[in-house]
Amino acid sequence: MTTQCNQFVFGFHPQKRREIRAQFNGGAITSDGGGLLLREVEKRIGILCQFAACFTDYRNPDLIEHPVKELVAQRVYGLALGYEDLNDHEELRNDPLLAVLVEKEDPDNEALAGKSTLNRLELGGEKIRQKERYKKIALDHGAVDRLLVEVFLQAQQEAPKEIILDLDATDDPLHGQQEGRFFHGYYGHYCYLPLYIFCGEFLLCARLRSSNKDASAGSVEELQRIVAQIRFTWPWVRIVVRGDSGFCREELMAWCEANRVEYLLGLAKNERLKAEIVQEMGEAKAQYQQTGGAARLFKEFVYQTRESWSRARRVVAKAEHLEKGENPRFVVTSLSGESWPAQALYEEHYCARGDMENRIKEQLMLFSDRTSTHYLRSNQLRLYFSSIAYVLLQMLRRLGLAGTELAQAQCSTIRLKLLKIGALIRITVRKVWISLAGGYPYVSLFQQVHEKLCAVPLKH
Repeated sequence: MTTQCNQFVFGFHPQKRREIRAQFNGGAITSDGGGLLLREVEKRIGILCQFAACFTDYRNPDLIEHPVKELVAQRVYGLALGYEDLNDHEELRNDPLLAVLVEKEDPDNEALAGKSTLNRLELGGEKIRQKERYKKIALDHGAVDRLLVEVFLQAQQEAPKEIILDLDATDDPLHGQQEGRFFHGYYGHYCYLPLYIFCGEFLLCARLRSSNKDASAGSVEELQRIVAQIRFTWPWVRIVVRGDSGFCREELMAWCEANRVEYLLGLAKNERLKAEIVQEMGEAKAQYQQTGGAARLFKEFVYQTRESWSRARRVVAKAEHLEKGENPRFVVTSLSGESWPAQALYEEHYCARGDMENRIKEQLMLFSDRTSTHYLRSNQLRLYFSSIAYVLLQMLRRLGLAGTELAQAQCSTIRLKLLKIGALIRITVRKVWISLAGGYPYVSLFQQVHEKLCAVPLKH
């Protein structure tokens, strides 16, 4: 594609006797050559095609220049490659490699969608009015919710005996007058309060919520649909719900008990709970004074609140003494002491939920906090875009990076080391030639990943 290049010459400090001059006149050169690997992942899981199917396009078919499938792919690939803003696409629309990823029929001569077209995609309402002239693409949010769970189910070769659903909420700071904007006392700023549900590294739910509600708000409804969809495929799988004390609510525990779902939840400390472990705290303090190192003891007991709980439940306490002083912690669970003794329950099972914090950080690496449109619905769509970009990179990690040095790498590291590769592009009638940078330092890794992906069957 012929583009208008800025012919301004940049002068830099000379290299000995040689002058150094730079211009943006290299032609069809991209900095995202590794994006070809993302395209190979898409060919094998079809996540972008399935996501595009969640939209309904009410535009006149004879006047469509950019089909929904291309718009969705352009936005998701852009996020995965590090372009968070719609304004970025005013220049990216002329990138021939992105056109190849999006499957433009003539990537050398067809421009991609600009920021205005992509913005109209985001602003489509739940129902499109007959007189609507511009925003004529609607998204079925329920279909996207089902898709995230379906991707998880499709990725398993056989039904697991047990799965753990981790719940967590985080803050999404706001700096404008967005719909649903409230001040949150704990976080100390105006924000949204998105709810995430993961199973291992698989994202099952990303729900944007206003922050004027409890952290657990809506979690039972989300679990109801997720558990029902999972059990339709795996009727006898054992399901454990895990979360911090923000999810320790009677409604959630009672629902779990009524639906064959186990739970392990943090429990906020109070005077009655601390009174149960006075002896253990004293012993932990004595051990600390004797050894000078952190000391912890565990105790379990049956506990019931005075009003909010409908029944007594098993509680495990950690009586710990650190340099800074006492550090008691409590969890409540439906898991039996025979299968999970107190110490193992806390240290091996409950503390393992900390890995979910890394998954949430990865959402931020994919700009899930870029919720700057005015409307809550369109910001939810932006959250979905980031979620699908995460699925694409997570499946690259799962299918292509297993057994490599980047097997546990986070999305930002994968982007930096594997996707950000300079490349020269030449397009002919029969072929797209992509000459990757000769100085790229991870050629052997790239080759490994390519071989692994090619060994995975294509999705038909």
